[in-house]
Amino acid sequence: MTNDAEELVRARPDDDRADIYDESGNVRGDFLSLVGAAIADRDTIFLRQSVARLHESELGDLLESIQPDQRLALVRLLGDEFDLTALTEVDEAIRREIVDQMPNEQIAAAIGELDSDDAVYILEDLDKEDREDILAQLPFTERVRLRRALDYPESSAGRRMQTEFVAVPPFWTVGQTIDYMRDEEDLPYSFSQIFVIDPTFKLLGAVDLDKILRTKRQMKIETIMRDTNHPIPAEMDQEEAAQLFEQYDLLSAAVVDENERLVGVLTIDDVVDVIHEEADEDIKRLGGVGDEELSDNIVSTVRSRFLWLLINLGTALLSASVIGLFDGSIEKMIALAVLMPIVASMGGNAGTQTMTVTVRALATGDIDIYNAGRIIRREAGVGIANGAIFSVLLGIIAATWFHDYQLGFVIGAAMIINLFAAALAGILLPLLLDKVGADPAIASSVFVTTVTDCTGFFAFLGIATWWFGI
Repeated sequence: MTNDAEELVRARPDDDRADIYDESGNVRGDFLSLVGAAIADRDTIFLRQSVARLHESELGDLLESIQPDQRLALVRLLGDEFDLTALTEVDEAIRREIVDQMPNEQIAAAIGELDSDDAVYILEDLDKEDREDILAQLPFTERVRLRRALDYPESSAGRRMQTEFVAVPPFWTVGQTIDYMRDEEDLPYSFSQIFVIDPTFKLLGAVDLDKILRTKRQMKIETIMRDTNHPIPAEMDQEEAAQLFEQYDLLSAAVVDENERLVGVLTIDDVVDVIHEEADEDIKRLGGVGDEELSDNIVSTVRSRFLWLLINLGTALLSASVIGLFDGSIEKMIALAVLMPIVASMGGNAGTQTMTVTVRALATGDIDIYNAGRIIRREAGVGIANGAIFSVLLGIIAATWFHDYQLGFVIGAAMIINLFAAALAGILLPLLLDKVGADPAIASSVFVTTVTDCTGFFAFLGIATWWFGI
């Protein structure tokens, strides 16, 4: 091993892993160079000493930073020492690319070492034939657990849950429970609560570990158990489950089927991933880029963006047609052509502000039938207030610029109308789309922009035509 490599491996003596990040949080260039050289030289000793021991999230960042051909070579060189959990930390395109090149036997062996939630996360991306082949190679009990989780809808709590949990009957004593946890090998690696079930696996309650440790051995579990904090239906959408965690400050929660039987547990680490994914998805959809990943190729990226650009072209033509109604006025007064983009731009930005707040409130459940009226009135008031303020500012600028106070009055009036319309469009359109079952995150932007453009052009050019008689 070179001196540079030895220094990287020794950089974090507390856990014997190299510090692979620079001050900006990116993977260090010198480390990438060393890894690339080791891959080219097939230096498995260096790769196993400095790469195989990385945390799963660090290995995921490394996989995203190196070249595609290096990723596959790295996985092959690490062999059984490649931590498959790292694939839960990378883009879907990279995960598919790597898994497609791995033998099913290697995936099956690695899957057997993973927590069930991580195993499901990887298996759900595989072709059905490969998935069944891998599942067939697993022990019966584990195969049944994973198949049960995979049967739940995508993006549901059942897909996210961990099927390994600790459950005991209510008549056990604390001592029996402690001995069970010490002696039983087939238990989760870490957990914070024990669930109490009846013989049919129906959930009765839960006991926190600190309660177990502070109670005498002879006490029965049923005397110290509590009602389960908000058990989550397995069919519940993962975003709704995450909202329960946020609302009630949960660290973990039981997942139950339609018969209230315990089938798994949802933990805070999975919920953090859900929150991140949902926020990322909402931001992308507001920009009309769908499920695009940074690792996607040109063809898939173009396909992802094309539809909404095409819709935007149609709405732009609609806005242009409004301008066409006043082409005579524009020809007679060139100042109108100079100023009208300002009115439309201000309306578009104001509408986007309101729309962003509304879409996020819908995603988090902060807006409902009870407070929607109050929020609509607030946004309408904000639109009028901002319209009044900017009408004065822009009116003064336009009057000074073109030496015509009447033009300042016209554009000021148009500004008030457009910012009021923008506020209403920004909140009413997402609410309407949500009501009819459409995704307001992906559909609102283009329609709000259309409303503000058409309203802005029509108000400004219409008032100018009437006022100046042109």
